[in-house]
Amino acid sequence: QVQLVESGGGLVQAGGSLRLSCAASGRTSFSLYAMTWFRQAPGKEREFVAGISRGGGTTSYADSVKGRFTISRDNAKSTVYLQMNNLKPEDTAVYYCAARARAILTDPRQYDMWGQGTQVTVSS
Repeated sequence: QVQLVESGGGLVQAGGSLRLSCAASGRTSFSLYAMTWFRQAPGKEREFVAGISRGGGTTSYADSVKGRFTISRDNAKSTVYLQMNNLKPEDTAVYYCAARARAILTDPRQYDMWGQGTQVTVSS
């Protein structure tokens, strides 16, 4: 098990950028987990944003963020990042990171390790 803490959210104008971080701690090595970012807007279901494999060699993105968001990880720092560029008002949501011991999956029900979330608000 790992404990996850997100940071980096905030208020930004449309077209701006933010970088989210998710720091992991715990007994199990961070490099054993695929890491994923999800988001949840008010009144909507939690949705997959981006995922990265344990070694960082494989990434996956939702169609809505391809070309604008980049997921990366630093296993030495036990941290996963989400660089978000050209933000749009529809990106407004609480962003969560999640860990999974096996492959990246887009269904949030397949994850049982979650951070507390960080709010991202994009104004038009």
